[in-house]
Amino acid sequence: MAEGRVDAGQVFDDFEERFGAKYPKAVACLSKDRDALLAFYDFPAEHWSHIRTTNVTPSSFATIRHRTRQAKGCVTRITMLTMIYKMGLCAEDSWRKLRGFRHLAKVIGGVKLKDGIEVTEDDKVAA
Repeated sequence: MAEGRVDAGQVFDDFEERFGAKYPKAVACLSKDRDALLAFYDFPAEHWSHIRTTNVTPSSFATIRHRTRQAKGCVTRITMLTMIYKMGLCAEDSWRKLRGFRHLAKVIGGVKLKDGIEVTEDDKVAA
């Protein structure tokens, strides 16, 4: 929950020092994937809470999973697929919209971000 990549790096280093001796395999596993774990800092700050979420797919399709288990064996493959599709459409109404969705075009376009803020050429020259 650090404000930026530099702060997160310091916290990560403190974590490695604190738990490295006690849990060396776990710390080594996390240290190996350090860049991937901190990659969300390269996205708009509004998207961070969505990127940190680990339960996106299971919770989105829980409605479908619960109902298809009950109907198992009662319908053909085609009717089951149709039912799943229609349940997905109904469940879609309750899904939360992505905060900061207006930034998606920038992300797809490859705009560079640092700590959730767009980096412009003027910022690069000043640094």
